[in-house]
Amino acid sequence: MSAVAQKILVVGGNGFVGSAVCKLALARGMEVTSISSSGKPYKTPKGHTPAWVERVEWRKADALNPESYADILPSVDAVVHTIGTLLDNTQYKQRMQEGDVMGMLKSLAGRGKSSSAEGQRSAYDTLNYETAVRMCEAFVASEPVSGISHVRPFIYVSAEDVNRPIVSVRYLETKREAEKRIEEIIQSHPQYRGVYVRPSLIYHPHVRPMTTIPATIFDVSARIHAAVPTYIPMPSSVLRWLGTSVCPDATDKTPSALTSMANLLSIPPIHVDHLAEAICLSLDPARDIRGVVGVRDIRHLIGLSQMGAGTSTPST
Repeated sequence: MSAVAQKILVVGGNGFVGSAVCKLALARGMEVTSISSSGKPYKTPKGHTPAWVERVEWRKADALNPESYADILPSVDAVVHTIGTLLDNTQYKQRMQEGDVMGMLKSLAGRGKSSSAEGQRSAYDTLNYETAVRMCEAFVASEPVSGISHVRPFIYVSAEDVNRPIVSVRYLETKREAEKRIEEIIQSHPQYRGVYVRPSLIYHPHVRPMTTIPATIFDVSARIHAAVPTYIPMPSSVLRWLGTSVCPDATDKTPSALTSMANLLSIPPIHVDHLAEAICLSLDPARDIRGVVGVRDIRHLIGLSQMGAGTSTPST
């Protein structure tokens, strides 16, 4: 691997995706600082502290308040934004980490009930959109220290459209709105590049055991869809046809949920360590990756065989 970012800031480094990024970045010789609302170091679901945790600088900061982390930005080569929420009720994360199946189902059944009052921002708007945009604005406004001469990447962990109708359409919309706004900011600052990584279902058999069964099912589904000739009707193609030709869009800017279901059946899930590896590779200045990085691109970056649907090849 060619020269990579030497020091990175991971927003939410003690979370599921963020901790995987921290661990892989350290393995590649990078210095890592993590900021989170608690500032606490990462611990496994069983409360253990892995050895790599001691090599990360853990900081307490508010992503919505640049003053709480502005001193970090000039010295980092890149920012990786990993925080966000799948449900407006953010308690689901604790239920998933604990392996509480019934609690997770209740969170899904009660989605939207904990939304903010009218006129207030939801958790989707705050965590998926505002934290990323505020962080990006602060990053491009920072003056890099002497020695940082390459283009600095801002990597935003977005999402493939595979969660509807179980998850609110606002989850996807706030992710896409954040991508669009970040790109608008980046366009005015040529010394920065935006990378929007879109994972599908993210799993880990030990850290999040609840994800193992659905990941296995949808991986088999994606393999079957990839192996069958395109002229043979498959559940994914039928759903996609219905979603584009028969059923109305979810909103005026979001495809039908049937399209999301088609993606779920045809796009393979991704192990959180594979996602983290692709993110670390995207930091490489020599690759100069920009724009959307879908599951197909993630698999290409880390050397896995191609299968299932995906998005365009990342710019190089």
